[in-house]
Amino acid sequence: MLTTSEILKKVRILEIKSKKLTSDLFTGEYHSAFKGKGMSFKEVREYAAGDDIRFIDWNVSARFGHPFSKVFEEERELTVMLLVDISNSSLFGTVNSTKRDIVTEIAAVLSFSAVNNADKIGVIFYSDKVEAYIPPKKGRQHALYIVRELLSKEPKSRGTQVSTALRFFNNSTRQKSIAFILSDFLDANYEQALRVASKKHDIIGIKLYDKMDMLLPDAGILQVQDAESGETKWVDSSNAFVRQQYQQEFFRVTDYSTQTFKKAASELLHIRTDEDYVKVLQKFFISRNR
Repeated sequence: MLTTSEILKKVRILEIKSKKLTSDLFTGEYHSAFKGKGMSFKEVREYAAGDDIRFIDWNVSARFGHPFSKVFEEERELTVMLLVDISNSSLFGTVNSTKRDIVTEIAAVLSFSAVNNADKIGVIFYSDKVEAYIPPKKGRQHALYIVRELLSKEPKSRGTQVSTALRFFNNSTRQKSIAFILSDFLDANYEQALRVASKKHDIIGIKLYDKMDMLLPDAGILQVQDAESGETKWVDSSNAFVRQQYQQEFFRVTDYSTQTFKKAASELLHIRTDEDYVKVLQKFFISRNR
């Protein structure tokens, strides 16, 4: 557990890092990647050549004796929700950072990007149940509160259930939102919940994985523990068949999440804990703009 002063220090570091990334890299990309809800009426001005005649305001034009056009602007305000997996498997990491560390950084960057853009941001923390809910709001203070919670929130449950978080999100959020699900997706049976949620919302999955989630090192007899069930067992990691089975299980789980997101017409980004998540996010924002 971090002390209060350690948390505040980390919040400050994350704020500086996130703000730098947001201003240097994501300002334009984030804004363009997520369009507003539609067009709203702004004002009336004198008709100019090339204006669409469908937008002539006939009442105002009759009053002044010459044509006036209605001007519309894009309704920019968006609601962004972060569905953050804080189950025990997120504490795993063998190079530089745990999955939870990277999730926290990405969530902080997305929070400050949203706040910079005058969008609302909210969070659902989940394990195999909903652990906490922060309703969406605007503003820097709210983003800092989210970052504090990201750093300090401890799960009461150990498992992972993406479907529970998605159902809670669907029931608690009325207007169309953009939702980022940050998880290692070591789970199954969330197709139905994802399909329902993605009909109404714009959903992006961010799947975090560690190098050792995929490859078991050749290191002789190892005692391994399942972070979520607590079950321990001995495995012979020098056995090529054991290592192959381990890798195949990783690919099976990854393939399930890839196919599930594809069927729901939602996007899934894959980020390894020792990779530069900034490049992955930037590439995603740019591809959305096209």
